[in-house]
Amino acid sequence: MTIDYQIQMIQFPNSKVKESVVENEDGSYTIFIESSLSREQQQSAFIHAMQHILGEDFEKNDIERIERAAHNLATMQGLCPAI
Repeated sequence: MTIDYQIQMIQFPNSKVKESVVENEDGSYTIFIESSLSREQQQSAFIHAMQHILGEDFEKNDIERIERAAHNLATMQGLCPAI
């Protein structure tokens, strides 16, 4: 499976947002990552965004369920620490 994506480092107006993903018209994705995060935090944000892309979350409607599933999958794979 090939995923076409680009990454944009930006400063979000809300400091609680670490990343955001947009599906583009051509089927590719743009991943926005908070530029003020440490490199490790940026990597974690990227992995989190990729979990949403790989989980085909743009086809789903329940945001709480989507976030819970993405976090659980990343934790099981050792990609991010458990809360």
